[in-house]
Amino acid sequence: MNMSETPTAVELQPPLQKEVTRQGDRSNAVVWQFVRFGMVGILNTLIDVLALNILLWQFPTHNANLLLIYNSLAYTLGALNSFCLNKYWTFKRKRSTTGGEVVRFAIINVIGIACNDITIWVVARILHPLISSNILWANISKLSAISVTLLVSYFGMRLWVFANAPQKRQKNISAEVNTVEPQTIEEIREMIQQKSETNGLLVRTTYSLSVILPAHNEEVAIASTVQEVVTALADWLEDFEVIVVNDGSKDQTKALVEEIVTAYPCVRLINHPENQGYGAALVSGFESISKELAFFMDSDGQFDIHDLERFFPLIDEYDAVLGYRIDRQDTRMRKLNAWGWKMLVRLVFGLRVRDVDCAFKLYRSKFFYEHRLETRGAMINTEILYKFTREGYTYTQIGVHHLPRRGGRATGAKLSVITRAFRELFVFARKWHREEQEATKQKQ
Repeated sequence: MNMSETPTAVELQPPLQKEVTRQGDRSNAVVWQFVRFGMVGILNTLIDVLALNILLWQFPTHNANLLLIYNSLAYTLGALNSFCLNKYWTFKRKRSTTGGEVVRFAIINVIGIACNDITIWVVARILHPLISSNILWANISKLSAISVTLLVSYFGMRLWVFANAPQKRQKNISAEVNTVEPQTIEEIREMIQQKSETNGLLVRTTYSLSVILPAHNEEVAIASTVQEVVTALADWLEDFEVIVVNDGSKDQTKALVEEIVTAYPCVRLINHPENQGYGAALVSGFESISKELAFFMDSDGQFDIHDLERFFPLIDEYDAVLGYRIDRQDTRMRKLNAWGWKMLVRLVFGLRVRDVDCAFKLYRSKFFYEHRLETRGAMINTEILYKFTREGYTYTQIGVHHLPRRGGRATGAKLSVITRAFRELFVFARKWHREEQEATKQKQ
């Protein structure tokens, strides 16, 4: 190389150049978002501090506990301003306000108020002997509290309250359906037999099996989920059926399943014209089963049907095999909600199940033939397990893999779903306990 030559600039290839541009745009967007949040924060602080000083001016005090009340009122005014400006300006969420959004904002602000109050109370107690001026003492305490609360509020709103909803992956529906080629069970078994000659035979069972797949707006995952289920079951069982319950989906779930039904005679579709709830979908499935065993699994692709293989040897000894999620692929908030619900169910019904709402459970069908299910919301698993154990049925538990969602949106955290679950819990807890007491009296 001639050392006198000047190195030429390296030109970015078009794809790389576009990627760098996108990264730069995202960085700028985050910076300006933070600037807007800071400006809203300054305005919130002015409202907060102004309200506090008006209260101190009208109702002077040097009492830390009364200052706590003043502080909470002032903070609430700032929080209301924060919600409106951060939603529509900072994070530019143009969609209408949802109940879940309000609840999340309220939770973050309760946490913020707690952090604010704890900080101001601690600092006020420390500074009380050192500063004689009420106004100076209160405002130094307040500014200390604001610095702590600012961090809590920003990350809470950015990562949870006003987080972008997961974008639905657009799919060509006709292309999705075309992947479902008509195959008989015999053809599937022949294909699997060829594979098993090399890999070894999987566990087989003499039981017949009904599989229930509740589905609500699962167009992204439903076709692949059903295909995986049918392919796996064809290797394990001689007699099985797959019941897909479409619970009022607004997308192409119903159309996809109708195509699948024409391809696989073992698949049936139950359609709810309107969304009735997760429990209602399962109940429709249980009322339609015709086999010795009943198994249900969600249709969003978060479970691996091959984990069911390990359940069959255990069903010989127990009336049910209950899955529990290993390394659950959900947000921390969903995990926290699930833990709280499990503790509440344990307290109210005495159920000691590791994962009450895990949608991967195998039962002997006899239970569903003999017992009528009453709940139609998220309480359904609790009802089944409560009645199951009350009648003396036995179960064991086994860990199953939990995978990221393939598509769709989780609805378990919706305010309407949560409200319905709590309403059903308290209504039916009273009813079932009363029935138990009456049954005990009759025996006596």
